[in-house]
This record gives sequence, C-alpha cells and structure tokens, in this order.
Amino acid sequence: GGPASSAEKPRREAILDLSKYVDERIRVKFTGGREVTGILKGYDQLLNLVLDDVTEELQFPEPHTRSLGLTVLRGPTITVLNPVDGSEEIANPFLPTEQ
Repeated sequence: GGPASSAEKPRREAILDLSKYVDERIRVKFTGGREVTGILKGYDQLLNLVLDDVTEELQFPEPHTRSLGLTVLRGPTITVLNPVDGSEEIANPFLPTEQ
C-alpha cells in the first residue's frame, strides 16, 4: 500500500482560538515552572506559539527578568496561557482563613 491520502485523515481542530490575541501581550507558563510574557505573532493547531519581545521572569538566585526576543514556544510544554491586559490576580478561595 501507498501512503494514506490527506483526505482520509480527519482534520485536527485547534484546541483554542487565539486569533483575538494576535499582536496582544500574553503570559505563558510551562511545565517545570518557567514563565514568559510576549506579543503573540502566530500559532498552530498544536498550540505552538511564536512570541516577539519576550521576557522571562526568573526567581533564582533573585527575582529578575531576561530578554529573549523572538521565540518559538512548544505547545506540549505549555500549562497556562493568559492575556496580560485585562487580567488581574485574585485571592485563592481555597486557602484556609486564619482565625
């Protein structure tokens, strides 16, 4: 048998519609704890991302940032993705309250 034609394979749908975030600053967290922010320039159905003007927030040995420029992020390593503008941190409702 020859190679399977592309008509036989089901088309993979995008996990998320990121089109409204193109050219917007987003924050991305990875497995292992690394975190970056940058301007979304492109993405694919596997959630691989292209970000420009990327900065990484490092915690050790002391909190600081480093500039990474134009970067390709692999989708399978991403755990959290959120826009920087229009989001704010809220208190954790699951933490026990001190009495």
